[in-house]
Amino acid sequence: MSSCQDFRDDFELYALGLLDAEEKAEIDAHLRTDCATCDAALKRALALNAMVMSMAPDVVPPSRVKWRVLSGVGVHRMSWGWLAAMAAACMLVVALWFSVQERSRAAELAQARHTLIQVSGQRDRLMQALSFLDDPSTLPVSFGKGKPLPPHGNVFVHSKLGVLLIASNLPPAAAGKVYEMWVIPKGGAPRPAGLFQSEAGGTAMHILSGPVDAATLGAIAVTLEPEAGSAAPTTTPIIVAPVAGL
Repeated sequence: MSSCQDFRDDFELYALGLLDAEEKAEIDAHLRTDCATCDAALKRALALNAMVMSMAPDVVPPSRVKWRVLSGVGVHRMSWGWLAAMAAACMLVVALWFSVQERSRAAELAQARHTLIQVSGQRDRLMQALSFLDDPSTLPVSFGKGKPLPPHGNVFVHSKLGVLLIASNLPPAAAGKVYEMWVIPKGGAPRPAGLFQSEAGGTAMHILSGPVDAATLGAIAVTLEPEAGSAAPTTTPIIVAPVAGL
């Protein structure tokens, strides 16, 4: 069963009616449980959508539009019956045009919401990274130091928060490929620790959340893998940060 956390980023899309039937039904069922947290989240979503929608003024086509349409097709005089029929047809065209505009505005709003979700996700990741850097019990180790071409940066290990990797000079992975981080215990086999991509400028940040036992860690490594990831490394590590003895 989904939790409140699972629904956090879906309420604005729910309020806009842009979720598929299965997702909507799941949120409907959850809201019927009178969850105070999700009720509040839905109210915030409705307020946000209302604010964004209010930024685009309502447009009402002026009455002269139909006369301009008629003149444009060379109609100046005709019987009232034909004139009424032509006017109705023209107004139908105008109504359809505004309907298309409304759908376009809804699509733009959905795209804005998608961007907002991405920005929120990046903000959350940055806040999580800062929690590593601000905690005096975080243990840092550098890699690639003094080597201009290979990737270089730092790994930060925290017994409760997990592992933070910050790398520079790491080119974006080729199509169909992804970077995968590995936690390597002392004398043990590498364990998958998540997939990530680097930015266009060659910088990358990846977080493995959750408790780790620094005393048993041997190294943190990164390899280039197929985009679905691998259960074990299939290429030579691009990054190796020894953490034994921290």
